[in-house]
Amino acid sequence: MEGTGTLADMALERVFGVPKPLIGVVHLLALPGSPAFDREAGMRPIVEAARHDALVCQEAGVDAILFCNEGDLPYRVEVTMEQATAMAAVVGEIEPEIERPLGIDMLWDPFATLAVGRAVGARFVREVFVGVYESDMGQLRPDPGAAFSYRHSIGADDIAVFTNLTPEFASPLGSRTVADRAQGARFFGCEAALISGPRAGSAFRFADLEEAKAACPDLPVLANTGVRHDTAERILETADGIIVGTSLKVDGKTANRVDPDRARRMVELTRVAREHHLERIADARA
Repeated sequence: MEGTGTLADMALERVFGVPKPLIGVVHLLALPGSPAFDREAGMRPIVEAARHDALVCQEAGVDAILFCNEGDLPYRVEVTMEQATAMAAVVGEIEPEIERPLGIDMLWDPFATLAVGRAVGARFVREVFVGVYESDMGQLRPDPGAAFSYRHSIGADDIAVFTNLTPEFASPLGSRTVADRAQGARFFGCEAALISGPRAGSAFRFADLEEAKAACPDLPVLANTGVRHDTAERILETADGIIVGTSLKVDGKTANRVDPDRARRMVELTRVAREHHLERIADARA
């Protein structure tokens, strides 16, 4: 399939093997270092819940699996050593069973995300690498120069950086638009940009997706939150891929485990959208 689509398609094919990927999210239970961590239960329930969700996603046919410390509430701008090492331990235990490209997101810390990603052999990471935002967690002030230097210093240049342009629980400071931030992300070397809604599972502003894509046609732009079964095909007409967590869960609730039927339905919807996309490209080139 290599080379059959757009430049953005080809960039994603290098990571996932397909254009228009569906990335299934595994939300970890609260880790050590988080106030929600269950000290009496320990690590085993965290591992088993993550293993269940990862293997259900894999069996359903998702194109990649993203591990995220969603249960670490309240979120932190700087992740603790305990959280990072626990995430690496959990994913490291499960990784031999994973046959899909895997990604890491340590909310809301790009450096911890890269460190854990390097430790577990991640193909991509998701975090906020560009822009400045006021948020419910405090000010987000990523330093892309430092982050990319850190990626190089730990031998992780092959890990693709996916940056969130409209982070959940946050609003941008200043006058730079979504288009401006998308162009900055491309200029600094991010491999993809993400468009999110106000919180996990919430729909994003479609205008933000269109703005980012129009500003950077060759930069992959993915929908990061709020993709539902009834909106996936329409979203994929514009987005270069989708990252889905909540909609794969039992009853569509973020805190629940992944539902095999809901996961399979989303995989099928993505497959159909991908085929239509490649058909349109072929027709345009005929």
